[in-house]
Amino acid sequence: MARFSAGCLASAGSTTLPIITIYGNASGWGRIREIGIFNASDVAVALKLARFTTAGTKGAALTNAKQDPDSAPALCSCFNTHTVAPTLGEDLGYRCVLGAAKGAGVVWTFGESGIEVAVSATGAVGVIVENGTGQACQTYIVWDE
Repeated sequence: MARFSAGCLASAGSTTLPIITIYGNASGWGRIREIGIFNASDVAVALKLARFTTAGTKGAALTNAKQDPDSAPALCSCFNTHTVAPTLGEDLGYRCVLGAAKGAGVVWTFGESGIEVAVSATGAVGVIVENGTGQACQTYIVWDE
């Protein structure tokens, strides 16, 4: 398996617009190993991890970085904050509240099996505001394919 990562300074998002997502495609899937999220503002923000069943309108595509420069290009794609909401699917149970300070953050790790990203151009896993007002965050995703 090859390992990839992508990250960005994400805009605030909302309870319907994820701040960062990872999509598979019709040819392949990935397993998320780690997600990091760090507050870029001085206002607390509550976030959760969820699956999405439609694409909505994706924001900017992020650049995938190969952890091994000799590996094939990634099949999965990561995106910044969406502009039209995807359909919220399964709640994956991960939650965090980032404190009201720049740099407050969390790193979620997903163990040996990871969290699977579907073989689908419209199915995704992403971070979304659980409640309240979203805040700009530094984010990253690490996955294997």
